[in-house]
Amino acid sequence: MKRSFLKFVLGAALVLGTSSTFAQKAQSLFNGKNLDGWKIHGTEKWYVEKGELICESGPDKEYGYLATDNKYQNFELTLQFKQEADGNSGVFFHSSLEGTKIAGWQAEVAPPNMHTGGIYESYGRGWLIKPEAEKEKYLKMGEWNTMKIRVDGDQVTTWLNGHEMITLKDEKIGAIDGQIALQIHSGGGIKVKWKNIKLVPLKG
Repeated sequence: MKRSFLKFVLGAALVLGTSSTFAQKAQSLFNGKNLDGWKIHGTEKWYVEKGELICESGPDKEYGYLATDNKYQNFELTLQFKQEADGNSGVFFHSSLEGTKIAGWQAEVAPPNMHTGGIYESYGRGWLIKPEAEKEKYLKMGEWNTMKIRVDGDQVTTWLNGHEMITLKDEKIGAIDGQIALQIHSGGGIKVKWKNIKLVPLKG
């Protein structure tokens, strides 16, 4: 009986220790107050309101990006987004920008049946992988969604609201690092809200 209790205590300590380590490693990329740590690319609107990061089409109706100052290679990124109006957007990783020309890979954030969670290579090979059609049901249009993106070497996995959307292995992705960038698509009429943007670096 005592031995079983001791095993339970040690196991609980291990779990708590692991959770504590995870919490310590998590970095908040958005402070809920302003755009510190980020840079706007383009003329579309990026602003903070009531603790939420908002992107919205401007008069030019062009592509726009909000990119981190720092670069990242291996990581697990979690964030929440809420699409209002069109909602065509995305989360870039291993990216670099010259004005509004972006090179890198995008985890798609889009209206229903437009491949949210899929991976698109900008100014490169285009779509690398799209979620299976039956997974489109996991997107909650007009509500808060949670997306997780894990980039570990040449492997990328995305989840939407707890459901795995894709897993991709690509040597080109694993060869470089880059900025994380949120996108607003061209065409106008787009509005997306973001919050709880957190990153955990992975050893690699």
